[in-house]
Amino acid sequence: MARSGDDARATSVQPWPEAVERVALYLRSAGAEARIEELESGTATAEAAAEAIGCAVAQVVKSLVVVCDGVPAVALVPGDRRGDMAKVARALGARQARVGRHGEVRSATGFAPGAVAPFPLAHRVVCDRSLLRHAVVWCGAGSDRHMVCLAPIELVRLARAELADLVHE
Repeated sequence: MARSGDDARATSVQPWPEAVERVALYLRSAGAEARIEELESGTATAEAAAEAIGCAVAQVVKSLVVVCDGVPAVALVPGDRRGDMAKVARALGARQARVGRHGEVRSATGFAPGAVAPFPLAHRVVCDRSLLRHAVVWCGAGSDRHMVCLAPIELVRLARAELADLVHE
């Protein structure tokens, strides 16, 4: 796994936040073909992330923490689309799904809302098939200023995700 800014960090006294280090450790241990980038500004929205990175909004992966019949899961959808909760529920074999509340997000993933990385997670993960059309995608890396760049198939492997159609048409 490549890490952007390693030379700069060697002279810096501030390590990455614990959640980002946790993601980096997982990527290294999995032998991932990925790199973590630290951005100058926060990435509270997919549009802000795309602008900071210099990529299409569709290449930004939103990690939606959902609660399906009371059980947390994560749905990975492109930044330019809205997740369809009925499709998410079907993909996970649930009767219903809703977006998790702030406390549920942190409890289910160990990440703050807006900074959820799709790995390492203990819950089921589903990924929208349309993400596979890109050469690379960008997903959260544990903070609102850190993103992971990787091939979509690597994202699916690392997140142990099931592919499905998850977005509104």
